[in-house]
Amino acid sequence: MAILVDLFAGRRDAAALAPREWDGVIGVARAEAMLATLAHRLAEVDVPEPVALLLADQRRAAEVATGQALWEAEMARRALAPERIEFVLLKGTAYAAAGLSCAAGRQIGDLDILVGKHDLARTENALLKAGWEWVKSDPYDDAYYRAHMHELPPLIHGGRDRMIDVHHTILPRTHRKTPDPLAMLADAVPAPDGFAVLCPTDMACHCAAHLLADGDLQGGLRNLWDFHCLASDFAVADPGFWGKLDGRADQHGLRSEVRRAARLARDLLGTLLPSGWDAHDPTDRWFHRRLLARDDWGRSSDFLLQQAFYIRSHWLRMPPAMLARHLWTKWHKRR
Repeated sequence: MAILVDLFAGRRDAAALAPREWDGVIGVARAEAMLATLAHRLAEVDVPEPVALLLADQRRAAEVATGQALWEAEMARRALAPERIEFVLLKGTAYAAAGLSCAAGRQIGDLDILVGKHDLARTENALLKAGWEWVKSDPYDDAYYRAHMHELPPLIHGGRDRMIDVHHTILPRTHRKTPDPLAMLADAVPAPDGFAVLCPTDMACHCAAHLLADGDLQGGLRNLWDFHCLASDFAVADPGFWGKLDGRADQHGLRSEVRRAARLARDLLGTLLPSGWDAHDPTDRWFHRRLLARDDWGRSSDFLLQQAFYIRSHWLRMPPAMLARHLWTKWHKRR
């Protein structure tokens, strides 16, 4: 993992890696869903022929996957257009639609969209009518999503086998943090192909929230790379970006997450931060360890730390009594 991070940060010469080092780098890059991203990063570097062939194949596959993701976004647009439902693309598909540098080689799974909460029922009906189906048929899971989560239960298209997550905000309703989805929708900007995406500051805030407030950091290096690319590119385009990001993060209640994401990106990937953003936080070292917790085969390591972050993710998502009731229900159902 350390070598992989150094390659992304430009601190290591890929041409000088030994075959055994390549085995480890490829293993952890695949585990982090970043092999195609690495392939784009090293597109002009002279690497051993077997590695070059693998990376070229990854670049071609990523190009196809990006086209499929954008086509799925178009299918959603066609399904929702008759109802005049507007939506904002999120995450990987948004990066691709906006032509951002972090989209190069990025693995895109589900289609994530943000709609107004008042449009949820109409969005659900329109998608079901257009061929999407529920993934979760369990009544408890369905009720849990609708009562507590930041999105509808996931849907999958019966013909194309592609999933869509319909968000009405970016963190669960029960979360300790409560970002402002109406502001995100109101300030969304058009992408070149007509889709709407979050404005630069909201995109960075969402990326930081997804990395640090909505999970256990499993596969977090990819999200940190997204943040590094977004912040770096937006700062070049707008010298006032960091100040605007600080204000927007405060508005969404995400200042600590955005600040930590910036420090982690600086420490691991070399992100250039403005004065005032480089304060030291001793707890960052645990996040460093969690992000780098893989062995040379790509397997997760540091089991106790992994479990600690898993517990942390649930603690952030809901109050203790609700968490205990939820975990008890899930355990009892499995039994």
